[in-house]
Amino acid sequence: MNIHEYQAKEILDKFGVPTPHAEVASTPAEAKEIASRIGGRVVVKAQVHAGGRGKVGGVKLVDSPEEAEDVAAGLIGSRLVTKQTGANGVPVEKVMIAETLDIKEELYLSIVIDGDVGAPVVMASTEGGMEIEEVAEATPEKIFRVAGDPLIGLTTYHARDIALALEIPAKAVRQATKLITDLYNVFIENDCSLVEINPLIITEDDKVVALDAKINIEDDALFRHPDLAQLRDPNQQDPLEQRADKADLAYVKLEGGRVGCMVNGAGLAMATMDITKAAGADPANFLDIGGSADQDRIEEAFKIIIDDDDVEMILVNLFAGIARSDVVAQGIVAAAKETNATVPMVVAMRGTNAEEGIQILADSGLNITGAPDLAGAAEVLKEKLLELGGSN
Repeated sequence: MNIHEYQAKEILDKFGVPTPHAEVASTPAEAKEIASRIGGRVVVKAQVHAGGRGKVGGVKLVDSPEEAEDVAAGLIGSRLVTKQTGANGVPVEKVMIAETLDIKEELYLSIVIDGDVGAPVVMASTEGGMEIEEVAEATPEKIFRVAGDPLIGLTTYHARDIALALEIPAKAVRQATKLITDLYNVFIENDCSLVEINPLIITEDDKVVALDAKINIEDDALFRHPDLAQLRDPNQQDPLEQRADKADLAYVKLEGGRVGCMVNGAGLAMATMDITKAAGADPANFLDIGGSADQDRIEEAFKIIIDDDDVEMILVNLFAGIARSDVVAQGIVAAAKETNATVPMVVAMRGTNAEEGIQILADSGLNITGAPDLAGAAEVLKEKLLELGGSN
């Protein structure tokens, strides 16, 4: 679950991580009033779930409360389009007004789960203010990594090593060590999947401050954090993803694809997307119905795929276990008839009640082509794509 920067800042403040003074505004008038209290010269930041805001006018330095009001008026109510949002962008409903600081150095600091080592890993770099992907590609030697122990956490001496790797001034090493330790506590105690500070700055008077903050929280852990669950902003989600959340479906809309994918199991979903690419098309979505989906959830999953205007064909790949093939087939047929769907489908079903499911689909009168397995589905998909007019 993504949260806004101002919400991330509130969490950091609770854990003692130094951040600039900032407040959030929902109207231009509020922005002006906050800027007046902070001191006039402030930064106005659009609050959206997307990176790259500064490159498209979503972060602006202003010199007066009146200018803050004008910038807020231009942002609030607009849709911000960055390279992470897609063409439709995301709505700006709030802006954060933050104090400006005299910056001497910009650094990078983040914590993520590293699946290879099975632990949270702190990543640090002296190349702050840049996208970490660019740093990793151009100068990977400038990224310093330290894994936290799953049992004892991040030790103080490891935090100090990170501070030294960041070339923190000697008089600020103790402060930086505490900040890194506190940030690790934020990650662990809130069940985060990402905590990123970019940039982490050193001010002219050698203070270490988290100038920007991004926090993602693990969805599967939200039952332990009802207070954090309330921070979700559904307006930042794609409408189809909102519907999927309500139906307890794992769905992600993908840009530029034309083949809707319905599968059960995340690994199978990745393989299905690979097969789609191999057949000459891009997947329009990632949709995992899960292992225990009932007919109602199957119907909603199908409707979500159909309601994506980019979808020209549907690939269903089912390896039935707890989720029975006949139940999935009944859900597909019911939803297709309710929506009068005419989109061609390629279906591969194996496992529990597969023969019954295949028969239900065959008797439905829908435009469905069966396949014995995933490799066979790829061949059928390739043929159908040629009939529709080639690949993407």
